[in-house]
Amino acid sequence: MIAPSQICCVIEPVDMRRGLDSLSQWIQTSLGTTPCDGTAYAFSNRPKTRLKLLIWDGTGVWCCQRRLHRGSFVWPGNDDRCWMMTQAQWDWLIKGVDWQRLSAPAPAHWQV
Repeated sequence: MIAPSQICCVIEPVDMRRGLDSLSQWIQTSLGTTPCDGTAYAFSNRPKTRLKLLIWDGTGVWCCQRRLHRGSFVWPGNDDRCWMMTQAQWDWLIKGVDWQRLSAPAPAHWQV
């Protein structure tokens, strides 16, 4: 599998029974793009314990799934349909680490 140019986390949870064709159709109708544009599209279930990734490798689309046995994925939360992540943020997300805290600024004033 090739490294994607971008990683798009779809904010709205999806039914994990949906397959490659159904998720590809969602990308086309909801985002107005194609799953073959070099972007990896990540989907999660409601409890954020599973995710699916659609990615184009140049000749076809991969549909991969990951499940956490404990805990849940820290999913971006905003009002947009999708959120673009950096590769570093993605690497932490798939490990179940709170990637949002990794780039949090240090407190400006510290008092005892």
